[in-house]
Amino acid sequence: MPVQTKRIYESYDKKDGVRVLVDRVWPRGVAKDEAKLDYWLKEIGPTNELRKWFDHDPDKYDTFKRKYKEELKTGGQKEALDELKSITKKHKKNVTLLFAAKDEKNNQAKVLKEIIDHVNV
Repeated sequence: MPVQTKRIYESYDKKDGVRVLVDRVWPRGVAKDEAKLDYWLKEIGPTNELRKWFDHDPDKYDTFKRKYKEELKTGGQKEALDELKSITKKHKKNVTLLFAAKDEKNNQAKVLKEIIDHVNV
């Protein structure tokens, strides 16, 4: 089963498996007790500088993806990515990466999915 991505605003489904929020900032309008999260890896999200620069502009996505992958190689982001890899292995990829962005194709969850899909379980 491949790792899934889903907007946090979509309804919970048992098929989601382990639900992991990968946004640095808590999503607007979502009550923490209703989010049905298993993990919130806020440190895995892009830095505020990168997030603001990207501003979900599809024309900047390729550059965003490259810069974000570089960020994930160090510090708290690397630790959070290692934790996500561990969660993914533990649950045999029955994981859904949750994000708040309106753009379902150009966001950090898609970058993380690309990385995680290559993790051996």
